[in-house]
Amino acid sequence: MENIEYLEKGIEEIGLDSDEISLAKFERYKELLVEWNEKMNLTAITADKEVYIKHFVDSIACMLTEEFTEGKTVIDVGTGAGFPGLPLKIYEEGIKLTLLDSLKKRIGFLQTVCSELELEDVEFVHGRAEDFGKNPEYREKYDIAVSRAVASLNVLLEYCTPFLKVGGVFVCQKGPAAGDELKEASKAIEVLGLRLKNQVEVKLPFMDITHYVLVFEKISGTPSKYPRKAGMPSKKPIA
Repeated sequence: MENIEYLEKGIEEIGLDSDEISLAKFERYKELLVEWNEKMNLTAITADKEVYIKHFVDSIACMLTEEFTEGKTVIDVGTGAGFPGLPLKIYEEGIKLTLLDSLKKRIGFLQTVCSELELEDVEFVHGRAEDFGKNPEYREKYDIAVSRAVASLNVLLEYCTPFLKVGGVFVCQKGPAAGDELKEASKAIEVLGLRLKNQVEVKLPFMDITHYVLVFEKISGTPSKYPRKAGMPSKKPIA
């Protein structure tokens, strides 16, 4: 198969549709990712097939939750090189996306990608989740929060839940240890006013990898003490 065919077939294999316009945008995103990665650290994954499957298909697997519909406000917390937020935006351009990251150089990359792909309704925020989760302009303002940040579930919940409206959802991707992480996060789920709404198993095409997309619904307001100051959620997770 041609490399781009891995993306097209991969999207189909997880049960979603693709079209030529979005495929072309993913192709350009991949080119920019590889190009910028030579001058700054964006990803350790640069081979075409792996970018298409491990970054793009894995990110848009969140669509299987059926939460990402037109007009929804979405914040990607600690977005890095744009995952999963930008692939979700390319796939469903009707969402209103905020990309939050603590590194200004990465924000510059994300702005370039969105400009070249002509993606609208994207806000770029340079800062830390611990700070913006307390900011009245961002706190409890979003329908959906997402994050692929490398952190345990109880830590991610503290970073992301404050951004959600009551009734909103946190969509989180986890590996084979998702069940164990759910048990460890039971206290955080309770304290932060959440409930597990949905859990979708995703077998990544062409890879021996199984991921789980977890959906948490926010059923009550976030206590004012959360998120705690920088470093505390990871040093002393809610337990």
